[in-house]
Amino acid sequence: LGRGPAAPRPLQPPLPVFPGCRGAQGRFAYKLLHDLFANYSSALRPVEDTDRALNVTLQVTLSQIIDMDERNQVLTSYLWVRQTWLDAHLTWDKDGYGGIDSIRIPSSYVWRPDIILYNNADEHFGGSMETNVVLRSDGHIMWDSPAITKSSCKVDVSYFPFDGQRCRLTFGSWTYNGNQIDLRNQLDTGDLTDFVENVEWEVLGMPAARNVITYGCCSEPYPDVTYTLLLRRRASFYIFNLLLPCIMVSFLAPLGFYLPADSGEKVSLGVTVLLALTVFQLLVAESMPPSESVPLIGKYYIATMTMITASTALTIFIMNVHHCGPGARPVPPWARRLILHHMARLCCVYEVGESCKSPQRALGGREGVGDAGGPGESPGEGQVGTEAGGCPWDHCLCHHDALLRNVGYIAGCFRRHRANQRRTGEWKKVAKVMDRFFMWVFFLMVFLMSVLVLGNAA
Repeated sequence: LGRGPAAPRPLQPPLPVFPGCRGAQGRFAYKLLHDLFANYSSALRPVEDTDRALNVTLQVTLSQIIDMDERNQVLTSYLWVRQTWLDAHLTWDKDGYGGIDSIRIPSSYVWRPDIILYNNADEHFGGSMETNVVLRSDGHIMWDSPAITKSSCKVDVSYFPFDGQRCRLTFGSWTYNGNQIDLRNQLDTGDLTDFVENVEWEVLGMPAARNVITYGCCSEPYPDVTYTLLLRRRASFYIFNLLLPCIMVSFLAPLGFYLPADSGEKVSLGVTVLLALTVFQLLVAESMPPSESVPLIGKYYIATMTMITASTALTIFIMNVHHCGPGARPVPPWARRLILHHMARLCCVYEVGESCKSPQRALGGREGVGDAGGPGESPGEGQVGTEAGGCPWDHCLCHHDALLRNVGYIAGCFRRHRANQRRTGEWKKVAKVMDRFFMWVFFLMVFLMSVLVLGNAA
């Protein structure tokens, strides 16, 4: 029973073909395309009345900021441009074509408005991509095309790296005036929903405005839509790589006044700091446009370099004061009163230092010895009296006068040497007080300049 040939299965009924199926849609689409473009020309403006203007609506979506070239003042951005208009010659009854309401065809098939970017800075002047257009049964055409644009942007670097830029993207027709094409913006702002965040620039907004301008070449008005891209620089990179190193190097310059004058490194430190700031200044100058407006960080560099140059010059002057020799004049009374008393107390300088104090201590010891066994005092006189006890006074008078002259000469030399050392120590103390005073003055200047830069940035 079960070994016979298998009974044939009943055939399934064929699927019904509805008007909306793919096969029917394809045949109707081919027929629709043939009927629409049988007598159509994409060279003429698609209006029934040539005296009326064709309304074209523009909407721009910012997708990405590719580059901002401050030196050449060129903004490179990736945009999605949407243009919509009504083509009076491309309408059909969708009921007569299987309910087809819209088709997508190459944009070269239809008339397109010659909307271009007025402030284009691309040397090749590339336009939008040749994408398809969406054609609806009522004649409305929507053309979405991506474009990588290079637009000229007036860059103001006065507050670099805490600056903000306003870059304009002006779109308009190149040949059609306002009586032929009425260009309008669809929204009051550019679309930023699909924007890819940039690591250097923060987008604050993209307002749109419609302008009607009459140029000198023509008497007809030309409408355009201008999108203003509001940008603010992210300053973290420049703070950590340009500003903070400069501030730290600037705080090294006043420390040159704290170095001992005998170390021989005071001038070398100032010159080294000056060279380091020059390198930072060159790095900033390479990326900035050669304009009259000096960036904020450039002004800070110039002010700091001027301050370091002044501190190096003052260091050389103070070292000359410090190394005043024994032949120097005494410290004037006004300098002793102003510097050695008031300024020394203000700068908390109470000692000259070990190198200047030790000679005074030696002098003090020698002075005690000289006073004890002094030049021509009682020990010498007792000794002379003892030796001259056995001889008459008139016989030893010549020896006594010679001894007094020699002891007086030695005492005079000792007093002059002590006066020279005291004079040299006073000049060294003057130099030390001036070092401390200018150190605090320049510390205050560096601090105020840093606060001023950050305040202007805020």
